[in-house]
Amino acid sequence: MGRDPPAPTPERILPDVPVAKIPASIGIIMDGNGRWARRLGWERIKGHTAGIDSVREAAQECARLGVKELTLYAFSVENWKRPRPEVEYLMTLLRRFAEDERPEIDANAIRFTTIGRVSELPEATLSALRETERLSAANRGMVLRLALNYGGRAELADAARALAADAAAGRIDPSKIDEAALAARLYDPAMRDVDLMIRTAGEMRVSNFLLWQISYAEIHVTPVLWPEFRKPHLHAAIRDFAKRERRFGGLVGA
Repeated sequence: MGRDPPAPTPERILPDVPVAKIPASIGIIMDGNGRWARRLGWERIKGHTAGIDSVREAAQECARLGVKELTLYAFSVENWKRPRPEVEYLMTLLRRFAEDERPEIDANAIRFTTIGRVSELPEATLSALRETERLSAANRGMVLRLALNYGGRAELADAARALAADAAAGRIDPSKIDEAALAARLYDPAMRDVDLMIRTAGEMRVSNFLLWQISYAEIHVTPVLWPEFRKPHLHAAIRDFAKRERRFGGLVGA
């Protein structure tokens, strides 16, 4: 039996932002964990641990604001190149997060899910993630989606491979392939296009994140390192988004 979320209260939290201007889908590139730790004279892995608090606060606040989907870039296909001890620690941290956050996920009626080549993760980590997905599957609140072993190009390549297999098997006419056919074969076909993409740590690049889904996203870059990212920084990003004129290739008022 799933949980219904409490009624969102964006008017109380951000009274200066019209409800219609709250982004339905937010994606965040969580950058700066290592820099934050080094600045304090600590090992890089301390930054990853500290970043969990930012994940929790961002998810809670997005749920309170009525955001429908929050997608976090947690581990890219390129991150396997990092030192082995750091990768192993990240896998352990992901497992602990999936296990420890279950009460919080349930209390906020959040549906937890993942995208990416997740099956390639270590068995213990994958098992914990899948169990959290199962336990939260019936919740009817915000979707919290972790991009794990994820790359935007990899997602498009995997979708193209699925299309090619369907065409070879006669399940689809190659002449009928369109954007909808490709989108239906992405990791999560039900995922909304991203309205607001937030990048922390001041970096001005999208880093192979949701290349299909951010086609018309508004991008907000903050110099704040991810372990320091809190509600005021999320609110600032949403206020920035609310001021934008989204034309989707057209003209305002046309």
